[in-house]
Amino acid sequence: MSEQIVLPAPADFHVHVRQGKMCELVTPQVAKGGVRTAYVMPNLVPPLTSTDAVLSYKAELERLDPSIQWLMTLYLHPDVNPEEIRKAAKAGISGVKSYPRGVTTNSNSGIEDYGVYYPVFKAMEEEGLVLNLHGEVPSDPEKNISILNAEVHFLTHLKKLAHDFPKLRIVLEHATTSNAIEAVSSLPSNVACSITAHHLYLTIDEVAPQPHHFCKPLAKEPKDRKALQDAIKSGNPKFFLGSDSAPHPLGSKVPGVQEDGSVSACAAGVYTSPILIPLVATLLESFGALDKLEGFVSTHGRKFYGVPAIEGKELTLRRTGNAEGEGIVRGTLKGEGVEVLPFWTGKKLEWEIVN
Repeated sequence: MSEQIVLPAPADFHVHVRQGKMCELVTPQVAKGGVRTAYVMPNLVPPLTSTDAVLSYKAELERLDPSIQWLMTLYLHPDVNPEEIRKAAKAGISGVKSYPRGVTTNSNSGIEDYGVYYPVFKAMEEEGLVLNLHGEVPSDPEKNISILNAEVHFLTHLKKLAHDFPKLRIVLEHATTSNAIEAVSSLPSNVACSITAHHLYLTIDEVAPQPHHFCKPLAKEPKDRKALQDAIKSGNPKFFLGSDSAPHPLGSKVPGVQEDGSVSACAAGVYTSPILIPLVATLLESFGALDKLEGFVSTHGRKFYGVPAIEGKELTLRRTGNAEGEGIVRGTLKGEGVEVLPFWTGKKLEWEIVN
């Protein structure tokens, strides 16, 4: 049994680091979780719909932690046209994130019709930018679409985009269903899929009683979780780590009664950055896939995105000991006026970072 693992520069190809005081608190936690390259989401307020806004945000992240290779994205929006795509490509922006309107945090500016963006997708295809798809459709009671089946209904859009743009690299983000795994596996090599750490553990039964487990897309049934696990066990390079680590203030995760008597909604997001790579190692080992760890957290995603591992940025993990309290994830992180609770708090990690 391995007691130590050396990984070539782990990468997280989907992370939220927010803005303001929250950004200051959580940005340094990305490196503390073992990540060397981070692919940053653009759903700020307002969303990052221009190259200049993205570059300004990147400069702020580099100020907060210059040790991380920050890869940046635009938010798909009417302001993003083919000219902006070409400008973004020249500036080194890596991709464009698509959010269907209203399906998750800060998605009110999201899209309703992919067809109107075909000129943008064509420019992305020509410039080599990646299209990152939040793979859900909005709920629609008349069509019996809810957060439980929104991902399944989205897959027709994925298949059409893959067919219409065969040279466009497309990532279905944070898959949660066996249907999504089957769809991505069946599509050509220009289509890949990110998988989060928390969806490798959670099912709907763990989400229902625990607001800190609530996220979009929602964790599904045990058979769906097994499909995610089996995708990793297969070693298929289409599947790689995108944590969707999404911090929210503690008060936003625990619904409470407002002054007017209404009850606040629970924010969607699970926060894994501070423990990410040890958590992934712990989870993969739990379902017999520890030998696939390097491919999942580094090799596969880097190859798809064309981002080689950084020399000298290897990460070493070792097993945690059995002394009381060793490997236990501890409580909240606190910053100036903000507090967040990491996933796995109170549970034991089987692996820890050496360097």
